[in-house]
Amino acid sequence: MDQRELMTLQHYLKEYGQQAEIFVSQLDMLENGRMEALAAIDALEGMVASEDGTVLLQIGGGASVRAKILEPEKILIAIGAEVVVERPNKEAVDYLKERVMEMEASQKKVAETLDRLRVQMNEINKRLESGYQQSMAEQDQD
Repeated sequence: MDQRELMTLQHYLKEYGQQAEIFVSQLDMLENGRMEALAAIDALEGMVASEDGTVLLQIGGGASVRAKILEPEKILIAIGAEVVVERPNKEAVDYLKERVMEMEASQKKVAETLDRLRVQMNEINKRLESGYQQSMAEQDQD
């Protein structure tokens, strides 16, 4: 294996590493979105279960306030492209559950792609190791 081939393999390995970082970021974003949707589902179901309509509302920084929900059956849902629609509580929960399933399916696809990429990276690493060992053996013979 010559120097040019070793450099090409190093280049591919670097590019694959960058792609792997992107896929890991995508997985993180999907997981965060999934967790937010699950928390929203719990909150929506909790609003309906609350007898007096009082819930804890997180306002950031670890602070919460008790808030009385005036219309627990009217939920505003962002559906994308800055579009917000009003839906009954149950429809909003169903919509969020569908989104969770979509995110889980996307996570599975991204994870599979990441696994394939890691297999390719391992193969390149093996070839690089073999090339380096071959190069070192040739230098020892000279």
